[in-house]
Amino acid sequence: MKKHLFTSLLLLFFSQQIYSQSIARDWSEVILEAIRNDQARPTVHSRNLFHLSAAMYDAWAAYDNQATPYFLGQTHRGFYIPFEGATVPSNLTVKEAREIAMSQAMYRLIMHRFQHIENLSLIELRAHNILQRLALDRDYQSSQNYTSNPADLGNYIAEQIIEFGMQDGSNEANGYESRFYETVNNPMFPDGFGTSSITDPNRWQPLAFEEFVGQSGISAGPGIPNFVGPEWGQVVPFALTEEDLTIKTRDGHEYLLYHDPGEPAYLNLNPESNDMQAYQWAFTLVARWASHHDPEDGVLWDISPASIGNFPFDQLPQSIEELPGFYDLENGGDVSPGYDINPITGLPYEQQIVPRGDYSRVLAEFWADGPDSETPPGHWFVVLNYVNDHSDFERQYKGQNDPMDPLEWNVKSYFALGGAVHDAAVAAWGAKGYYDYVRPISAIRSMAERGQSTDPALPNYHPAGIPLVPGHIELIRPNDPINEFGDFDNEIKIKTWKVPGVYYPGMNEETQVDWIPATRWQPYQRPNFVTPPFAGYVSGHSTFSRAAAELMSLITGSEYFPGGMGEFHAPENDFLVFEEGPSQDLTLQWAKYADASDQCSLSRIWGGIHPPIDDINGRIMGYKIGHAAFELAEKYFNGDISSQPIPSEERFTYGPNPIGINGQHELTLQLNHPDDLNKKVYLINNLGKIVLEKEFDYVQAIKIDTETLTPGVYFVKVQTKAYKEGFKIFVL
Repeated sequence: MKKHLFTSLLLLFFSQQIYSQSIARDWSEVILEAIRNDQARPTVHSRNLFHLSAAMYDAWAAYDNQATPYFLGQTHRGFYIPFEGATVPSNLTVKEAREIAMSQAMYRLIMHRFQHIENLSLIELRAHNILQRLALDRDYQSSQNYTSNPADLGNYIAEQIIEFGMQDGSNEANGYESRFYETVNNPMFPDGFGTSSITDPNRWQPLAFEEFVGQSGISAGPGIPNFVGPEWGQVVPFALTEEDLTIKTRDGHEYLLYHDPGEPAYLNLNPESNDMQAYQWAFTLVARWASHHDPEDGVLWDISPASIGNFPFDQLPQSIEELPGFYDLENGGDVSPGYDINPITGLPYEQQIVPRGDYSRVLAEFWADGPDSETPPGHWFVVLNYVNDHSDFERQYKGQNDPMDPLEWNVKSYFALGGAVHDAAVAAWGAKGYYDYVRPISAIRSMAERGQSTDPALPNYHPAGIPLVPGHIELIRPNDPINEFGDFDNEIKIKTWKVPGVYYPGMNEETQVDWIPATRWQPYQRPNFVTPPFAGYVSGHSTFSRAAAELMSLITGSEYFPGGMGEFHAPENDFLVFEEGPSQDLTLQWAKYADASDQCSLSRIWGGIHPPIDDINGRIMGYKIGHAAFELAEKYFNGDISSQPIPSEERFTYGPNPIGINGQHELTLQLNHPDDLNKKVYLINNLGKIVLEKEFDYVQAIKIDTETLTPGVYFVKVQTKAYKEGFKIFVL
């Protein structure tokens, strides 16, 4: 099986040894292990990581004279959590009070958020072991004396966050199910040929399986996995603001987009010219990069920081037209220059020459976060823990002043990183849900189904087909070996990676890369997973990774890994999951956190999951998100945040009143704080009878037609989970 990142850390955890850093670190490892045993839902787990990290932070900040808690005493989207402060009992130190409150909160929250996982008993045992070290009772649930009893405070934090989570837009109460999203395309059977008659090649297409095994390695049996989190833009964010927000409507439903990336490249089925469309270029690049997964093709690369990394963020492409100048279509990778010297040591980086086919496969699988993984947001918590454990690392906030004590550092860095990855999910999935963009497996196959788009004089021409590339994408001729096993004459073939154990017409079983019918193309993934069950644009990996990399650079005060080098070792023939490899020992290396992020982004193209269009805008969004998350977290650390319950009279304005003048029968409730979700509006007549009852999701203006009402006085009541209020209207 794939060796998890920084294996030595997990071996310590599995043997239940105690970490020397802090109890926050111990709880972090329990969270990550719980995620590894849950379904792979990046949206859900980014939220879990943030809420759980915020719970630890609040338990710490409740006993601090400067810092402001995040949940305690604060209002988030109309949900207020009262808090009058907490005192340390005379028989405890501040550290002991924090550890008790933190542990009680974490136990309750973890048991709630992961109550349905298969290995809950294992997670509960590890969590209980931490409680036992503090002589805490896992069955203790009182929160009555939270101002004076740390255990009660922990329970109070947990129960308030649990209640908050039931109305934060995630639809946790209904298993995070989608409320209104519907796909426009029929499902594809990836084991067959073609797209199963895709309707719209610009929109996401679900996949159908005899057995679907999620990214976590958990089998879901036969079926069609649903889109994960298409309405996740409605979830309460951390540092994303209304200034970042665009509300768009599709099919009568509102989608919330933070840092709206704009339209992706769409395929025009009837273009006016024969020029290659950006869509065709982007997905053709994915198909070509899939041919790089052959360690025996003779292509050797230096994969050290001497040759890879160090691309300036401000020089990233800013438009679709600029993408071809950034990505190397033929050879793979980007135009990053690498480093002349290690900026920390002043010495040159040692070259590491390996087969490109080993590098591309290890990179794709390492960042894919497959079985036994903590998903992309959790992966960056593992990276943070790796940095925390590094012998050259000092726990200096922003690289300044004396090192923090381990508990304060862990709590603050987890809170800030949790906020960053949570916002990355809210923003990325807001775009995914609204733009609903196609994945490469559907785009490449559907182009090939239409034909070739290069030469009208050649057979099987269609202007929205796939471009021909000699040696990579070609027409199948009568004497082609593929035609010995069926009639594929004049169809399209691609030279690409082959799924191990899968039969392809005319294939050479001795090679890992070979010619196959293009309508059978499949990404470098497990055959019972193939592609994540949600739309492509924008790349969640790119957004998560860049947000986390920027956050880590800011909070540590350095862009660079300790010593100017972060590493992950993949041993020969003992790393890849669904085929043997790599063919030799290989070590992924990064000088900067941003270099690791950029490699993660490229890995998704080599893995056949994203085209460049999905990647760049995810990086740009992530950069903004990481900086905003750090700036807001710092305000909490410094006590610069103050929040009070929103007075009822300020929540919204309404009118006209009376209604009916000049034929105007529409009552409008304009929300001044449009982030109150799941509102119910009731109209009650003067006999106390409810004559209208409506429920609204995230909208700024509620409109109610009163034309059918009998003239008179009505009482309007607006209700959410956080408040109730009402007013009178007059209908003429």
